[in-house]
Amino acid sequence: MWSPETIPKTGRFRKAIRVGKFSKTNDMTNKTLLGALAGGISLFLLGWLIYGMLLMDYTTANFNQCAANPPDQMIWWSMIVSCLSSGLLLALILSWSNQSGAAAGTKIGAVVGALIALSVDLNMHSMSSMFSGLTPLLVDVLAYTAMMAIGGAVVGLVMRK
Repeated sequence: MWSPETIPKTGRFRKAIRVGKFSKTNDMTNKTLLGALAGGISLFLLGWLIYGMLLMDYTTANFNQCAANPPDQMIWWSMIVSCLSSGLLLALILSWSNQSGAAAGTKIGAVVGALIALSVDLNMHSMSSMFSGLTPLLVDVLAYTAMMAIGGAVVGLVMRK
């Protein structure tokens, strides 16, 4: 039968059951998950504002619309999972780099956003007629970078120490 007296006072078993160790780990996990959720929500709202409102006419005129779903046929679960995944990416990078706060989140969000946008947009430009030229591609990179920078700031604020 298990009892507290049967647990060794030294060694790896004693270290493994220290409450402080698990509570610190759980605190970081909770902060990461809360940061990911806040980031996902903010990225969803920022995407609606930036792409759905501010750049709607520009993207319609300068991006190939052949593959685009009409707004009434949007696949919402896919959009939500995409935003939550991006929020989790930012939260994990902040957590693993032991960073928090708006400044760190903004910096990491901007760098990650710019690299993702450049990678995806240049790939699409090389193999498709998605963009009508390099200017719309650069506008998309800048818009996504700004979106991820602001989303990163939100994640950093939620995860601050």
